[in-house]
Amino acid sequence: MSLSPARVFAALNAVRPPDQASPIMGKAVVIGGSVAGLLAARVLSDHAESVLIIDRDDLQSTGERPGVPQGTQLHALLPGGLLQLEQMFPGFREQAVAQGAVEARPEARRNYLDGRLKVVVPDDADTLAGSRPLLEGLIRQQVLRLPNVKTVSARATGLVCDGDVVTGVRYEVGGDFGVESGDFVVDAMGRSSRLSEWLEEAGWDRPVTRRMTVHLNYATALFRRPQAAPDAAVVMALHTPRTEVDVAGAAVFAIEDGRWMAMMAGYGDDRPGRTEEDFVRRLREQFPPEFGAVAANEMLGDVQTYRHADSRRRDFHALNRFPARLVSVGDAVASFNPVYGQGMTAAALHAACLSTYLGSGPALNQPARDFLALQKVVVDAAWSISTSADLALPHVDGPYPRGYRISRWASRQIIAATVTDVAIARRFNSVVSMRAHPGALATPGVLLAALRANRRAR
Repeated sequence: MSLSPARVFAALNAVRPPDQASPIMGKAVVIGGSVAGLLAARVLSDHAESVLIIDRDDLQSTGERPGVPQGTQLHALLPGGLLQLEQMFPGFREQAVAQGAVEARPEARRNYLDGRLKVVVPDDADTLAGSRPLLEGLIRQQVLRLPNVKTVSARATGLVCDGDVVTGVRYEVGGDFGVESGDFVVDAMGRSSRLSEWLEEAGWDRPVTRRMTVHLNYATALFRRPQAAPDAAVVMALHTPRTEVDVAGAAVFAIEDGRWMAMMAGYGDDRPGRTEEDFVRRLREQFPPEFGAVAANEMLGDVQTYRHADSRRRDFHALNRFPARLVSVGDAVASFNPVYGQGMTAAALHAACLSTYLGSGPALNQPARDFLALQKVVVDAAWSISTSADLALPHVDGPYPRGYRISRWASRQIIAATVTDVAIARRFNSVVSMRAHPGALATPGVLLAALRANRRAR
């Protein structure tokens, strides 16, 4: 890829669907009806005569999917992801709000770092807050309305290859086995994807899987929200490791049906908020007043917990041999510490990579190297944001990249400056919301500005 990562990232954020469909293949098969799989199907609908999504769950049903264990936890659609979805599904924002999602303009978002309120960054980037079932359900509705997209409830069991080309997917349903032929196959099976095993069984190389153990513990609870339009719709508070408290952070989001969704997280043996009493007490005592105000309302249902053992990525791009007419997207490629909220936005950017690749008129009988190169930029960016923060945690023991101590010192200066400096905070927000590449922060000018801001604050 001749362009710099920053330019590639900028181009992906500018990708728009074609004005009209231009099929370059017959049937495409997507394995997995996750957000990543649904968005891949949306892109493929512009380039294939028909698209089939294979998933164990019945995608025609509404509500929470059994195959999403983290579905009860807090989710938000970052500005970068909202931009992509609005391009793929014009009017997505308005439809989401009509179904109860809450638009959080910059002035309705509050961020705290070690108890200090960060400066409000005036820009036009909104966050969309809502439960995972609402946001994923709306994406699913939009995709399944497309006339050339169909679904089947089945368990994918392997690939079918003809030489160096993937030609279909093996599946099982109700004890019966079959084959679904396809001119292009997308793996969207999530963190538990079996594509690596399938490739190895078929005589291909298995990609290297990199892991960073984080041992994140989530606790999420719902509260009644009496205000229809609260002044602060999204409130987040982060505790850095030097505060020596057992809660890494917390967040409260206004979501649909007049509810607050509150989350707190800890690492390792710290599992804060597992009971209603502990959850409410910590919101009141360990966080800014907005959290206590939420905790004063009636809790709806029980506290839901979730454990995330590690971040991981599968380096398909590094394989010397890779079959043609096959790609992998979403968590099947890389899944990150969910506390940073990158999941749905990263999936949307993977779809943008696929759109760019298919729109370039590729030689489909050759491995999708151009797609893999584009996707690597997205994965590297999200991995950098996530793991650079995780490496600062006391219980995380590498692997540390070259020059980590210097880069960590610089990152701490920049993050501290976001509390008081609007320009630095705006640039930082554009990176963490995945609208800009992390390289936008790695400049001498930004570091010098951060040092000056921190000196003024002292």
